[in-house]
Amino acid sequence: QVQLVESGGGLVQAGGSLGLSCAASGRTFSSDVMGWFRQAPGKEREFVAAISRSGGLTYFADSVKGRFTISRDNAKNMVYLQMSSLKPEGTAVYYCASSTRTVIRTSSTEYNYWGQGTQVTVSS
Repeated sequence: QVQLVESGGGLVQAGGSLGLSCAASGRTFSSDVMGWFRQAPGKEREFVAAISRSGGLTYFADSVKGRFTISRDNAKNMVYLQMSSLKPEGTAVYYCASSTRTVIRTSSTEYNYWGQGTQVTVSS
């Protein structure tokens, strides 16, 4: 059984920084592309960032490009999302997800396993 557990959410002021972590278990972690998505109240879940199996390639949504970074530690089965210059529109539940695809994907339908989510609230 695959488990993804996010941590690190919270309340931050606009312009501030926050780091999210996701611990994975139940699969060979390095076999999966990892992604972060977010869902604001009343909105569709949207892609934020993804990282390739080796960690050598990353991809970001235009809305976060230049402000967010994604990284992974395959030895620790961890993936991270570092967020800076946060904006109020970044308020959402952030989800970690894994995909058995071999290349980075941005559609949530391409991801097989999901964490429970962690709330990030950005105050103005």
